[in-house]
Amino acid sequence: MSDIAIRVDNLSKEYKIGTAKYRHDSLQDHLAEWARSLFVRNSPRLPKSADRVAPSASRPSPKGYIWALKDVSFEVKQGEVVGIIGRNGAGKSTLLKILSRITEPTGGFVEMRGRVGSLLEVGTGFHRDLTGRENIYLNGAILGMKKVEIDRKFDEIVDFAEIAKFLDTPVKRYSSGMYVRLAFAVAAHLEPDILIVDEVLAVGDAAFQQKCLGKLQNVAKEGRTVLFVSHSLAVVEHICRKGLVLQGGTLAFDGTSKEATDYYLRGLSVGRQPSTSSTIDLRNATGRPKACRPLLKRLELFGDEGALADGALKIGAYFKACIHIELDKPTASLDAGLGFDNLLGQRVFTTHTLFQPDWKREERVGEQMFVCEVPSLTLVPGEYKIKVALDIDGVEVDYVEDAARLTIVESNYYGTGKVPWNGVFVLQQRWQLK
Repeated sequence: MSDIAIRVDNLSKEYKIGTAKYRHDSLQDHLAEWARSLFVRNSPRLPKSADRVAPSASRPSPKGYIWALKDVSFEVKQGEVVGIIGRNGAGKSTLLKILSRITEPTGGFVEMRGRVGSLLEVGTGFHRDLTGRENIYLNGAILGMKKVEIDRKFDEIVDFAEIAKFLDTPVKRYSSGMYVRLAFAVAAHLEPDILIVDEVLAVGDAAFQQKCLGKLQNVAKEGRTVLFVSHSLAVVEHICRKGLVLQGGTLAFDGTSKEATDYYLRGLSVGRQPSTSSTIDLRNATGRPKACRPLLKRLELFGDEGALADGALKIGAYFKACIHIELDKPTASLDAGLGFDNLLGQRVFTTHTLFQPDWKREERVGEQMFVCEVPSLTLVPGEYKIKVALDIDGVEVDYVEDAARLTIVESNYYGTGKVPWNGVFVLQQRWQLK
């Protein structure tokens, strides 16, 4: 027997801008689509047919239409946990809706082996007028489970969701957090062979998110397949074996989760401002006050893989900056520094030659280059502005504010999949309970 749980072949979805793209957002639409699908799907396979128009470069979308997905193909083995990452609008949610049989594809086909449980946007899969208890049994019935099977899992679902007091309350009165807790508990505990989870966990509190991630890992250990969409690269690296990167509706990368996150980070340069280039010309920089002597000529940024062309680093990554200057007269007392400010203008980190105890001072003239290395830049995720400064005889003679932008992105720095959510720095630490 094949060990392939999901096979996607040239899957495509075309939407009319402003209308069809949001067609399946209500519960009525979901149920109507599901009911219609019963007449066309007699097996897990969505076959190619003559009336499906496969997208291609030779048939661009007519005006007013876009391809949300275009010729996407991949396979997932049984028991694999696969992370799907990409920018907003890359096609992630559309892909999951098709796999969950909520949305019909325009072209291509899908093969899925076994029962599928889905947790997509808040509101999908529950009847708002039914109570939490009734919705648990409704979802189990949709999955083809017998009442006795649902009974066996019922208490476990309620305990996990932490909604015992509201079990007999219509779910339309639930907060978004309660809704997500119950939805995840139902999807994960009713033992689907394939579990599909969108980025809805962001609605819950941090403690419950970690609880859900632990459950996803347990589901995988039980040999079930998980497809997981997340914007947290650290979580994808931590719990997923495989990673898929979607860009503009196409599958840009298929590999291990770490390879996928690295590929995604390298692509962050698309659409960035020129100031995030690995080489920044400082000669005519707008951030230099008129009173300064224009001695700073060029700034180059590097990471552990070379030139930092995309302006992005993972938490704790190696960082190097080369500051090129040109001295118009001999100078012995020469210093340079870099300041890292957040976007609110608050200084969060400064590196300077004054902080190096063995810094040598000798007379220099003409072209010079300062090289600053930070073995592990442990700033928390976010965007930072870099200030470059040059001091002569203890006086700041030239500086450029906001010379470059650096983005620190999430990574699995601690090896736990958990990312710092506040503060400024990430530091190595050790805990014990005695």
